[in-house]
Amino acid sequence: MSRTHQQVPDARTAVRPPADLRRLWRTLLAVVAPLPMLSMGLWYVLSPVDGDASFEETLAAYTADPGRAWLVYLTVPFLVLLVPATAAVVLVVRRHAPRLATAGGLIAVGGMIGGFGILPGAPDPVHLVVAGGLDATSASRVAAAMESDMLTLVGSLLFILGVTVGLLLLGIALWRSQLAPAWAGVALALGGFTHPFMPGHVAAGIGLLLAAVGYAGAGRALLRTSDEDFDLPPARPGRASGTA
Repeated sequence: MSRTHQQVPDARTAVRPPADLRRLWRTLLAVVAPLPMLSMGLWYVLSPVDGDASFEETLAAYTADPGRAWLVYLTVPFLVLLVPATAAVVLVVRRHAPRLATAGGLIAVGGMIGGFGILPGAPDPVHLVVAGGLDATSASRVAAAMESDMLTLVGSLLFILGVTVGLLLLGIALWRSQLAPAWAGVALALGGFTHPFMPGHVAAGIGLLLAAVGYAGAGRALLRTSDEDFDLPPARPGRASGTA
């Protein structure tokens, strides 16, 4: 008569628990948070022209000082990291100011993704003329056509709404959460909301640097947050968190 033997799991072949990377995520988001606005604020401050300068004025300024062509690289962290940096703020405030976090996050992240997906990024036509030797007349026509195109206008509107209204709401949420100093929430709200209305490129850059201070405050809050408050612990594949 056969017997059914119950196999005892070997400790050597037991499934290892999934790695807990919550601290790594918190640290990465905290480091990333201030970088986009910091880099773009420096770009505005160091730019030889105002943001609304014409193609011809901008080209003349960079042609007179070709060494400033490197400034285009300051826009890269802004284009690549602004969405995850803003998501970091949302993660900080989502539990303590859920309505503001949801509204601000949807407007800010949605507007930024819409803007980045539609608007031309780096390098721009001026950079291609100065550093790449592109024909100035052709580049001027391309720049004019892009500025007047309906998709560009829609992308600009989405992005402006994301930076002004979205960051204003997230700044208020950061202030109300009390997880960061009050000045961090105020800096984020004012830096984003006032940026399009600042006179001159230096003032506009200072506005973005102020926003970077707000993002840094959110990053500080992430570093001070415990893993348990940041997110649920990791779960094994196929098993929902909290189940036996």
